[in-house]
Amino acid sequence: MSADETHTPGPPAYGRYDAVIVGGGHNGLVAAAYLARAGQSVLVLERLAGTGGAAVSAQAFDGVDARLSRYSYLVSLLPRKIVDDLGLDFAVRKRSVSSYTPAVRGGRHTGLLVGGEGTRDSFAALTGDDREYEAWQRFYGMTRRVAERVFPTLTEPLPDRDALRARVDDRDAWRALFEEPIGAVVERNFRDDLVRGVVLTDALIGTFADAHDPSLIQNRCFLYHVIGGSTGDWDVPVGGMGALTDALAGAARAAGAEIRVLHEVTRIETDGTRAEVTVRSADGEQLVAARRVLVNASPQTLAALLGEAPPAPAEGAQLKVNMLLTRLPQLRDRSVDPRQAFAGTLHVAEGYGQLADAYQEAAAGRLPAAPPSEIYCHSLTDPSILGPGLAARGYHTLTLFGLHTPARLFAADNRTARAVLLDATLAQLDAHLEEPLAECLAFDGDGRPCIEAKSPLDLERDLGLPGGHIFHGDLSFPYATGASGRWGVETAHANVLLCGAGAVRGGGVSGVPGHNAAMAALGR
Repeated sequence: MSADETHTPGPPAYGRYDAVIVGGGHNGLVAAAYLARAGQSVLVLERLAGTGGAAVSAQAFDGVDARLSRYSYLVSLLPRKIVDDLGLDFAVRKRSVSSYTPAVRGGRHTGLLVGGEGTRDSFAALTGDDREYEAWQRFYGMTRRVAERVFPTLTEPLPDRDALRARVDDRDAWRALFEEPIGAVVERNFRDDLVRGVVLTDALIGTFADAHDPSLIQNRCFLYHVIGGSTGDWDVPVGGMGALTDALAGAARAAGAEIRVLHEVTRIETDGTRAEVTVRSADGEQLVAARRVLVNASPQTLAALLGEAPPAPAEGAQLKVNMLLTRLPQLRDRSVDPRQAFAGTLHVAEGYGQLADAYQEAAAGRLPAAPPSEIYCHSLTDPSILGPGLAARGYHTLTLFGLHTPARLFAADNRTARAVLLDATLAQLDAHLEEPLAECLAFDGDGRPCIEAKSPLDLERDLGLPGGHIFHGDLSFPYATGASGRWGVETAHANVLLCGAGAVRGGGVSGVPGHNAAMAALGR
């Protein structure tokens, strides 16, 4: 039974709470569990039929016994502290390799396999010597040292810039990650176009930017992708992403929190000490009083609920594709086993020059001719998401995340643009396969191929993500600015806190904004 099946239907049990949490995504559930464990009365209100937001598992294909991490799919930024504090029955599993990037050199299919004993040899075979491998080791040694110093601060009161710089205690690393465009850093450290591209991709996940963007939004994205868990490793959630949110919902309920789904908050009114929340459900509209309100939604939604001017619009820039295969396809590069290539992140059309070209095309209003993407197979690391019949027959899931596809490209005709982009993206992968991926697709109970694609506009419709932006907006560096409060979750109203991805140190499946909003609410 999932956690959502135990949520009580009907209106809230009481009319007044210590804390009302707007939105039952993973951050809202983290906040609910912490506050309830501290003895507070807590009500979580979720407009959808289940909790979890983007961090859910779903049977995406009718009649097929496979529960995919439908939206969010890997875990890096979730602190072990939150798992331990809340006593969560949740685990992650390491992938056997980090990444594989296919390439064609001198008319021959080859590639770069990163992770494991063969990494040095793979670099040498691709580039001709050990220099790029040694540069890789130096560069990621630097990011790991930064990760060890920065990641623990995410669940502490927000440091200012000088304090974080002192914590990093490495002038060159600070300049490379916090002060100059990541493109300059990549070009200074690496020579090979393919290697440069693999490094740059971490700066572009869900972020539409050029490598040399002077705003450094690409640096902020890169930083969050290399500090997770103090290592930068991206791990597979055992049981799928829904296992995390089910565990969080269970922990919140066990501590006494009340969770109501299909309850949409339409208004928040506050005088700074008391708040009144307007809630709409099948039972009609009602008012709920609270000492404080924690909003697990975007800054745009927060402004709308308060009747205030909205922040600048957000724009997502990704294509998310879920697939179920009857078998893994063979690669044209016969030096690598598909079980290795697809277990880590398989980079497609992500050379440094290709990424720049795709960005320029999209910025000019055109779908990229060679859309970049990264792909991985959850079931190679965690087969539990497949029913026993599928696993025994060799079936596998496949997740694809496309880059440089801003929402504006889908505005005129979302369905057509999505279909064209999907075909072009899969064609880039097929160029490195012995057989078209379409020939490996399973079919659902109605005889349709097991593949679904979501554009930014689809994510906005399904999940309420502003502009389909997976981070609710541009990420921020993890230090205080003039507008930041003690925890980075504060708003202009003393008893209204933002606990979603749009908070400082938000973004990704982390629980960090939820933890920090709970600490702020408790006066920690």
